[in-house]
Amino acid sequence: MTRTTEHLPIHGTTRHDEHGLLLVLDRRLDGHDTFLSGRLDLGQGPTAVRIITLDDVTVLRPMETIEVPTLAWAGTLHLPHGLRPRSVPGDLADAAQTSQRDLDALDAAELRYALTFLGEATTEQIRTARVEAIVSALPAVGGDAA
Repeated sequence: MTRTTEHLPIHGTTRHDEHGLLLVLDRRLDGHDTFLSGRLDLGQGPTAVRIITLDDVTVLRPMETIEVPTLAWAGTLHLPHGLRPRSVPGDLADAAQTSQRDLDALDAAELRYALTFLGEATTEQIRTARVEAIVSALPAVGGDAA
């Protein structure tokens, strides 16, 4: 896959939750639902953001502390193409091996979905639970799931 970057002009408003700042876009990013992260430039240089698209809204969560001086903001979202993780991380591989579950049983699409699900975890506790969920859904090594 060609590695390019798409630059999208966006605007929105700020909100806060128990984990910090949320940047709520004024429109849902259709066609970009699978991007897990990007870089947002609000005029002070780009910062890494996690992109969360739900049914009718897209929210950006900065991955580092940034200041947004007003409730309404405008900027450019830089979306990398072809940079989604494609290799199985160590924690998932170790958990599958320990549980004698077969990661190789996943086809390319299933593996991509599993890695996306795992990569979207926002805390270690969520990541651990997602590793357990993925591993529990795998068939046993050399046979069907128990």
